[in-house]
Amino acid sequence: MHQKSSSAIAKQVSQFTGTDFLVQDCRSVGGGSINQAYILLGDRLSYFVKFNQPARLSMFEAEALALRQIAQTATIRVPQPICLGITDQHSYLVLEHLNLVGSGDWQSMGRHLAALHQKANADLFGWQQDNTIGSTPQSNPWSASWPEFFTQQRLGYQLKLAQRRGGSFSKSSALLECVAQQLQHQPTPALVHGDLWSGNAAFTAVGQPVIFDPAAYYGDREVDLAMTELFGGFPASFYQGYQQVLPISADYQQRKVIYNLYHILNHFNLFGGGYASQAHRMIEQILRA
Repeated sequence: MHQKSSSAIAKQVSQFTGTDFLVQDCRSVGGGSINQAYILLGDRLSYFVKFNQPARLSMFEAEALALRQIAQTATIRVPQPICLGITDQHSYLVLEHLNLVGSGDWQSMGRHLAALHQKANADLFGWQQDNTIGSTPQSNPWSASWPEFFTQQRLGYQLKLAQRRGGSFSKSSALLECVAQQLQHQPTPALVHGDLWSGNAAFTAVGQPVIFDPAAYYGDREVDLAMTELFGGFPASFYQGYQQVLPISADYQQRKVIYNLYHILNHFNLFGGGYASQAHRMIEQILRA
């Protein structure tokens, strides 16, 4: 990060927090495949900053809104958004800097996530604005029908995008019809994280569970559970803790494949490679159910 950018961000942080903040050091850290990330260090304070292209400011606006909504439920810790804006070359989001570790009480993580799903309910599926899953647009129009919302706004969109990217998923129509039938369980719309793989959950140094990098909306709470089983998965104690607060339906095992197909298709659209064959296997599994 250029000194000019860090100074401009520090000035805005000072304005938003009411506390003078001068950058003494700027450290680049792993920010995933979508954003650049830095820690701005001052005398007594530090902040976590995400950078992207100026056109990506709306992505950061949606992330900040999601973090605030999750925080307002007082159920599970998230990094507090401080401010966001545009420098001469980048859009950015400034977050509370939490000292996170990968190990902790996963049973507690499960209980806290279940509390979020239990407390933050709505009358419709969707969200108040569109956002992104990774860098892929995620459309969130309000809908009274979960099967309609998930087939059209989630799987349907990813399948169309995959076709434009050269993917060949010839059974798409049959898949969407089958999915609509399999999602007739009438879930209550819950505020979901939306991108809850193991890289987006951790613990503070004192063991408090934390989730971050949301792609939030109101949906079936099982979409979060499903993704926790992708890309390395969460420990068994996480699900034990979750079930202490909310039961997990036996039918979830069938719907899990449907919900995770969304993320595998998204990974194909973002990264290509072997995700196509994984998506084909999942589609066949869904059609056989």
